[in-house]
Amino acid sequence: MSSLRIKKRNNSIEEGGVSQQRGAWSFSSAREFSRKEKFSDGAAASQLHSIPVQMNKTGEQPKSNLISDVAGTIPSEDGSGRPKALKRLSAMWSSFRKGKRDRVKEQDPPEPLGPTGEDKSTRQRRFVSGQYFFEYLVVVSLKKNKDGNSYEPQITYQFPKRDGMAKFQKEEEERTLKAITLFCFPEGIKWAPLTEYHSETFSFVLTEIDGSRRNGYCRRLLPGGKGARPPEAYCIISSLACFGLFSEIFDEVEKRRQISMAMIYPFMQKLREAPFPAPGNTVEIKSFIPESGTEIIRLTRPLDSWLEHVNFEVLFSCLTDDEVLLVFAAAVLERRIIFIADELGTLSQVIHAVAALLYPFTWQHTFISIVPEILIDVVMAPTPYLLGVQKHLLDLVTDQSDLLIVDLSENKKETFIVSIGDEHSILPPKLLSEIREALGQRKKASSTEDLNRVVSEAFLLFFVKTVGHYMSYVKCSHTGEQRVFEKRSFYKAIESKTTRHFVKKFIQTQMFDLFIQEVEQQQTGPQQGIFHKKIVEYQEKKKKEKSKKH
Repeated sequence: MSSLRIKKRNNSIEEGGVSQQRGAWSFSSAREFSRKEKFSDGAAASQLHSIPVQMNKTGEQPKSNLISDVAGTIPSEDGSGRPKALKRLSAMWSSFRKGKRDRVKEQDPPEPLGPTGEDKSTRQRRFVSGQYFFEYLVVVSLKKNKDGNSYEPQITYQFPKRDGMAKFQKEEEERTLKAITLFCFPEGIKWAPLTEYHSETFSFVLTEIDGSRRNGYCRRLLPGGKGARPPEAYCIISSLACFGLFSEIFDEVEKRRQISMAMIYPFMQKLREAPFPAPGNTVEIKSFIPESGTEIIRLTRPLDSWLEHVNFEVLFSCLTDDEVLLVFAAAVLERRIIFIADELGTLSQVIHAVAALLYPFTWQHTFISIVPEILIDVVMAPTPYLLGVQKHLLDLVTDQSDLLIVDLSENKKETFIVSIGDEHSILPPKLLSEIREALGQRKKASSTEDLNRVVSEAFLLFFVKTVGHYMSYVKCSHTGEQRVFEKRSFYKAIESKTTRHFVKKFIQTQMFDLFIQEVEQQQTGPQQGIFHKKIVEYQEKKKKEKSKKH
């Protein structure tokens, strides 16, 4: 099955079926993407998303708004001898996203999980204004099952408490919380008590049926106490995408947890009431700690807000420049890519960084930063995907072909465990050398923000030089009612043969197709956003160089 090429000019949602795996678990299978993403300062959204899958134990398809990435029909026998393999996996279907990619636009917010006494419109206004940093905080603990040999993740703490909800609201929240536990402990039930555990921070995303998104930020650590004990996870759910900022918040939560669970409540209440700062600004929160007195906690939002969910430093610490370019080449042609690592934080950071390299285009297919063990058969999906898989599951994914498997581990024998073999020849050689040269400038970066800027601009300039002339080939139709992209004239205008060869392939991708569909539907007028700004700068530079020659 090839990836779906969307030809509709309006929103659509395609649904899959139910898949059953490992006992009586069942998963809803549908896929929807909305272009109602949060854009800041005319720049791209800073993240692509993994979508948790809801579940029940009845064998019935859950009737939740939560949807999964995974979809289609795959034979139950894959020849691997894997026990109880999925009889059905839904192939992923993407729906057409709304909005204008380069416009400064606020996301339509999900309903905040605040006091139910407020009407919905009031709660939404407060959320849009930035009054709420987050919707809620939960603590997920591992509790022994009845057999005493395995553990099941359960919610043991939630703030704020939800009282007085209608029945459908309560049911919806319960489904959401079940999905959260699955992604806080993706390893499944195989745990043993520990005396030492290195805390780690990672993220995932919950996507609603209407396309609205909520980010899940997790920190796993060993709870206080004596003797061996299983780890627990702290998870903050928020519509805001800012990984670094929430990592700082977890530092404060962890510090208070070591004193008492009761110390978390007043801090989170203060944070919930604080306004989310504008890019480059700082919010101050006063918090009292016994024996330390009142502390002032300063949380600063990065100036480049469109990159605040990304840390390219982690990507380049795992891969060399040439290896990153090979991964980028595979991603830009929308191939299947699996990343392997031991650390959950490494997986989530790297996969978000790779997706960010595609700006101004957006990955339209299956995207799961950390695949729970119970869903590992998603690797059999025939459609494009970006997946993060923990290394102990490596044997379950290496039987696949026609994909790229990238090992991010420190002790790896080879980086590319499986590859198609043509990744070196995808990008035009001249432009490839220019990206390498631009990436070399990151060594001069004095901060993470500077490094992010250098890396993002290196790849952004690649798209400027390959497809930046697209607006000249969006013409009004004969009736004058709709603008149409002249594809053939567009790629024939490219002088370089190697660049033209690449562009002919790239314009067949879904990410480019949907980008152009949006442009066709835009009202005529000046283009906005960082991509257009770089295009103008590049065109002016070329004109000056041309005038000097004459």
